[in-house]
Amino acid sequence: MKGQWGLVVALLFALIIAVFSVVNVDPVQVNYVFGTSDWPLVLVILGSVLMGAILVLGFGMVKYYKLKRELKKLQKENEKLKSEPIATETKSVHTPLDGEAMDEGTGTDGE
Repeated sequence: MKGQWGLVVALLFALIIAVFSVVNVDPVQVNYVFGTSDWPLVLVILGSVLMGAILVLGFGMVKYYKLKRELKKLQKENEKLKSEPIATETKSVHTPLDGEAMDEGTGTDGE
């Protein structure tokens, strides 16, 4: 269901961009470092959207590969921990028997 909502949002976004592109066909002046040229506004809009999509895709891929690498590392660590024997520690804990009572103030048996 989440993927369907993503598709609907993407199609809606594409429709909005297409409407803006068709409405804005006037030529605009684009300034470069080395000069200027006149381009139809539709190409400037679509070019900007394309460059933005490429940037988002690039950042998404970087994050994806970082998470994938971390997942592999954690899976290896998990398998390593599963294969290690469980170390059981036995601690000697003194618990008073029913008849014994400790006097906390003096440290002696309650006689």
